[in-house]
Amino acid sequence: MDNSNKTYPRTGDSQTIYLKNVITNPNIQAGDFTMYNDFVNDPRDFQQNNVLYHYPINHDKLIIGKFCSIACGAKFIFNSANHTMSSLSTYPFPLFFEEWGLEKSRVTESWDNKGDIIIGNDVWIGYEAVILAGVKIGDGAIIGTRAVVTKDVPPYTIVGGVPAKPIRKRFNEETIRRLLELKWWDWPEQKISQKIKAIQSGQIDELMEG
Repeated sequence: MDNSNKTYPRTGDSQTIYLKNVITNPNIQAGDFTMYNDFVNDPRDFQQNNVLYHYPINHDKLIIGKFCSIACGAKFIFNSANHTMSSLSTYPFPLFFEEWGLEKSRVTESWDNKGDIIIGNDVWIGYEAVILAGVKIGDGAIIGTRAVVTKDVPPYTIVGGVPAKPIRKRFNEETIRRLLELKWWDWPEQKISQKIKAIQSGQIDELMEG
């Protein structure tokens, strides 16, 4: 049985949801058990309140892995928020194609397209953090409160600040290598249940035993 196929995983808690079960936009994906908490707005409005400037004409995607924890107010800001830097002016003339007699089909020339936002598995995104277009966040990373992430974040790295910069690695390189090899988040639910104590207590050798 897939226990992630519910909206509210905690009895009596309407502020915390499994994100994948409220998303309707085909350009947004969230993995099993990824949760979002919102104590300001209805968490079910995530794609409206938290995924910004995400217009269909640009075809960019938000892809979030499994077992991620997303805190209240985290924002994902997409390419259409940008203004092109290759022009002599940052004014978005193509956006106002009617006013200036331009071609409607070239409206995306108003902004620079930096690509999708891709979040790995087991990522913790802190309160009111901001992730910008084109950023990739590796498995196991932690994004600090109100950080503004403008560049890729390596796996199991803690970042914070404006703009976000690395603070430290969560584990040594050998442990990180083993965790990325294990990919415990892809295991069947039953196996994860059996290994929760080992995961929580940091017993990676026990995880490696299968």
